[in-house]
Amino acid sequence: MNVTLAFALFPILLLGAPVFAQSPCVDCLKAAQEQLKQCLGNAISQEDKNSCAERQQAKATACENGACEIERAKSQNTDDVLAQKK
Repeated sequence: MNVTLAFALFPILLLGAPVFAQSPCVDCLKAAQEQLKQCLGNAISQEDKNSCAERQQAKATACENGACEIERAKSQNTDDVLAQKK
């Protein structure tokens, strides 16, 4: 009985676990990593693999210059406001 109850409640616990929203920066970098994995999976030659790595690096740089920079600026602004309140 207890084992059946445990098996019945386990999926509910997994599905009911809160999903925390990640930052746009992390989402962007993870997307770049996923694109690299897909690209490498389809790559045939070493040149293809090098091209995948270059594209991933460009995407990661774009993330750093875009979403991550905005996120850092927001974080800095929040820190500045908290420092001023002290």
